Amino acid sequence: MDPILSQLATALPEAKSIEALTRPLLQMLSTVTGMESTYLTSIDLDRDEQKVRFARNVGDLTIPEGLTVKWSDTLCKRAIDEDRLYTDDVASCWGDSEAARQLGIQTYLSTPILNDDGKLLGTLCAASSGKRQLAPDANALLKLFSNLVASFIERERLLDNLQQANAKLMAYAMTDTLTGLPNRRAVFEELERLLKRAERAGGTVLVGVIDLDGFKMINDTYGHQCGDEFLQAVGRRLAESLRASDMVGRVGGDEFLLVGPGPTPDPELDDLGASDTQLAAQTLQLRTAAATAGTYRLGDRVIEYPGASVGVVSVDPLNMDAETSVRLADTRMYEIKRTRKHLNG
Repeated sequence: MDPILSQLATALPEAKSIEALTRPLLQMLSTVTGMESTYLTSIDLDRDEQKVRFARNVGDLTIPEGLTVKWSDTLCKRAIDEDRLYTDDVASCWGDSEAARQLGIQTYLSTPILNDDGKLLGTLCAASSGKRQLAPDANALLKLFSNLVASFIERERLLDNLQQANAKLMAYAMTDTLTGLPNRRAVFEELERLLKRAERAGGTVLVGVIDLDGFKMINDTYGHQCGDEFLQAVGRRLAESLRASDMVGRVGGDEFLLVGPGPTPDPELDDLGASDTQLAAQTLQLRTAAATAGTYRLGDRVIEYPGASVGVVSVDPLNMDAETSVRLADTRMYEIKRTRKHLNG
């Protein structure tokens, strides 16, 4: 047993996955029991399935990895039900098992793998096509190994739960709770990323500020609930109008921020290259403004909305950072707002 414990002391700290843990355990179990096959299974009780996850085969009997059989027909289930975890005469004990008959198993040893709540997760097994006496330390070693596997699986489950919880918290921290759109932090992080990428590629970035003209009147006239529903509806329309490479988020009150990659100017074209970037900004500006205009049905209210004031600029990442880019787009948006007010009297 001492050499096995020495191997175990080496294997455990190095195991970073269930496979990395199981492989050396199966090798050690094979050495102690003298069995031709040692293997770890997982069990899905709802689907009545047992699957061989990892296996070590050193003789005529081969238990293939990935083998899936009906749980109700397995030796493992019979062994657990009868509390008979070892036999060297499978045919006499469980001659009705089709799986055992097809595999040619005569000697069989197993133990269940249970989580902290006693739920059956799988089994750790050893099998041979001929008679094998049970080694003195085999049962104790099998139990030790099954506990190690169960603890590792539980640790992985807890780690996975923690990672999922962290992902949810991160998503929550980057999301506007009213509209479900990215919030200010998320959009600014995306803008920083776009600026860095454009700087490397020699490209530009489109930045747009969207202000919902008349929102205060909607809120005051129809109430805060209607106002919230309006913001949500606008958010949906904006999101639907985007290119796949764009991001729009709500950055506060009735203001939204739009960012996306712009065209890459051709330095040989000079003014024509600049015109391309300006045209891209103008096109996005018009499309975004149009997306916000139209009929909004909010509960039993119908609102005809003329559209938001939208200012979009094309930014050279060599000349502007994120904050400066947004201020420039904000200035452009106010120019549009003043023009609209003048045209509307």
